[in-house]
Amino acid sequence: METTRHFVATVYVVNEGATLLHEHEKLDMWLPPGGHVDRDELPHEAALRECYEETGLTPELVADSGGLESETARSLPEPHQFLLEDINVNDGEVGHQHIDHVYYGASESRTVDPAGDDETPAEAWEWFTADDLESRAGELPTDVVEVGMDAIETVQNG
Repeated sequence: METTRHFVATVYVVNEGATLLHEHEKLDMWLPPGGHVDRDELPHEAALRECYEETGLTPELVADSGGLESETARSLPEPHQFLLEDINVNDGEVGHQHIDHVYYGASESRTVDPAGDDETPAEAWEWFTADDLESRAGELPTDVVEVGMDAIETVQNG
């Protein structure tokens, strides 16, 4: 079986010591806002677009941008995590993977008001503190707990 891979971008939105997650209907797991990188997008742009479409929030990314600027190249905001995620696994074979650029973002608001069409409703989103992530670790993916806690700590100490 051939494995297909798509580039995706995610942003862990943090406000007042909590990060925003929802139970993804198709994947049946709790995840932050994010989605596929379009052909004409850079990963950090896709993360912010997906976040706005899904939540109506416009966080400020907490990301190093490097310092390279030349006539032919420039540094981009660096993801805090760069993950290879198995999405479709059948009989031990991976059919589909996401190459995920994971960013952290600081939000001035907790008001979720999806801006895109056919998005998860606002009431399906929940803010998780580090304690919430730990206490619900059995129902949340291990990587979401770990990265969510890191995002909260990074943004708070940013």
